[in-house]
Amino acid sequence: MNNNDSATKLTQVLEEMKHEQGDCFSLDKINLAELGRRTGISRKKLRRLKKNGFREKTHGLTGRKAKATVLSGFTGVIDDLLRKGIYNSAVIRERLEEAGYEGGISQVKKYMLDHKALLPPKRQIVSPQGNRGRRYSTKAGEAYQMDWGFVNVECIDGTVFQTACFAIICHHCGQRYIEFFPNAKQENLFIGMIHAFLYMGIPERVLTDNMKSVVIRRDSDGHPIWQRDYEVFMRTVGFETHLCKPRHPFTKGAVERLVRFVKDNFIAGRTFCNLTDLNEEALEWCRKQNNTYHRAVDCIPAEKHALDCARVTRELDRTMEIASYLCPVRRISFDGFVNYEGRRFGVPYWYTEHDCRVKREGNTVYIYDLGLTRILASHPVTWSKQDSFCWQNRFYSAALKL
Repeated sequence: MNNNDSATKLTQVLEEMKHEQGDCFSLDKINLAELGRRTGISRKKLRRLKKNGFREKTHGLTGRKAKATVLSGFTGVIDDLLRKGIYNSAVIRERLEEAGYEGGISQVKKYMLDHKALLPPKRQIVSPQGNRGRRYSTKAGEAYQMDWGFVNVECIDGTVFQTACFAIICHHCGQRYIEFFPNAKQENLFIGMIHAFLYMGIPERVLTDNMKSVVIRRDSDGHPIWQRDYEVFMRTVGFETHLCKPRHPFTKGAVERLVRFVKDNFIAGRTFCNLTDLNEEALEWCRKQNNTYHRAVDCIPAEKHALDCARVTRELDRTMEIASYLCPVRRISFDGFVNYEGRRFGVPYWYTEHDCRVKREGNTVYIYDLGLTRILASHPVTWSKQDSFCWQNRFYSAALKL
């Protein structure tokens, strides 16, 4: 019972007792036990009200606000996130904790509610299209959902660059894996799938849409005609692919929701140094989300995947065929460079072949020969647009000048 209801009930009971006792009624001699039985108010509170003539007085500090609160010094961070359209209190609290905030989420929600005007206007809401299907469930380790998403990432210096986010999720338990690439080429698709299979295991089949790096077209009977390299990749790894209808979230909605969750939760309010830093943070974010309870699947994905799905999925063997997918072939230019992820890296002058293989691991780019038998050169990844020279080539050029 709130204060207004208790005050109304008290006034009503006092009028009833006055009517029953007539001229004998007195507020100074009123029976507090009977009054408490009728109103449900404690004896202690009734004694306090009796001193004030049974009138509720407001607290003396009502309306006063502290000059400094737990949010003092952090409101600018919240205002900046609200102006960017971020209205997820959990995300805002995480960003505040990274800045040193030690309070709870209630204060954050109250401040957000009072400053909703900072949010950008929403897009016009269109009429709903209605129910177009039914969701379905799969057995443990039976199917993964896979998709690409394009996100804008903010750098520490304030610049923004677009990256391709490869996302894959287990349809049974919700175990997820994301990785970012400069583009959505087929070679990056293979690298992302191999890393996901190493992280989660190989399922029976993968659900995806009609991307050109997977399927070319369908024949007269509606059967898919796979892209040649993707068909070889399927046979090499050992899984099947099922195509889903476009714009039909009931079949592939989990991974589409994951891409949106990455944009709203992981990318929102974060800045990164480069793509390497982005992928390191993404892997840590996946570990955190996989070990958090999710109501949609009613479990902790990492625990359920280890108990159920891991018993069915197969481990990926690190064969030479798999290694070749992780190291795509590159043509060596006339001046001794290979182009990888939009940057040029030098190849030793003594390597006489026209092609080589390139792989990036963390902050280092490795250049191999075609047979993957030896490392020709390694370059630190600075993510600069300038060419990375091979020092052997530089020494050779200096010798020629001498």
